[in-house]
Amino acid sequence: MPKPDGSLSAVIVSGGKQYRVAPGDKVLVDRLAAELGSSVKLDRVLLVRDGSDIKVGAPLIEGMDVEAKVIGHSRGPRIETLRYKSKKRVRVHRGGRADYTALEILAVGGLTVPTGTEIEEEAKPAKGKGRPKRKAKAGAEPVAAATAETETETEGAAEVVEEKPKRASRRSKQDKK
Repeated sequence: MPKPDGSLSAVIVSGGKQYRVAPGDKVLVDRLAAELGSSVKLDRVLLVRDGSDIKVGAPLIEGMDVEAKVIGHSRGPRIETLRYKSKKRVRVHRGGRADYTALEILAVGGLTVPTGTEIEEEAKPAKGKGRPKRKAKAGAEPVAAATAETETETEGAAEVVEEKPKRASRRSKQDKK
C-alpha cells in the first residue's frame, strides 16, 4: 500500500479491478500470462500522483505505463457456495479458487521516486564511526580482576543454594504411604 504522504503513486486497472500502487509495492492481481521473473508493462493508468502534482486521465492517461516484475503465481483460498431448499430436493454445491499473479512494482511512468525529492542513500556509519566503545572510568580495576571477583561471589551463592533443604515431591510422599 502506498504511503499517504506526497510520494509517487498511481491507480492502475488490471483484470477489471483497480489498484493503487507505488514503486517497491507488491500486489496480487488476477492471473497474467507472463513468465516468472519477467517484466510486465501495465498501460491502463487512471491517475498518477507525483508529490503535489496529480494527473487524472479521461478515462486513461495516454503514454503512461507502470512497469512491474512477476515474482510468483499462486492461488487464492477455496471458496464454496451451497444452495439448499428444504423439502424440494434442491442441493447445489459449487466452488473454486482464484488464480493470482504476484507483482512487484518497479517504476511508475518511468520514475522510481518522486521528482521533487532527492534519492536518499542508505544511512551507513562512516568508517571507524560505528558504535562507540565504552571507556574505562578513572580508578576502575582491570576487567580480569573484576571477573575474578564475580566468580568468587557466584561460588559463594552456589554454596548457599545447596544448603537449602529440598522439598519432597507429592509423588514421593504417596509412595511412602
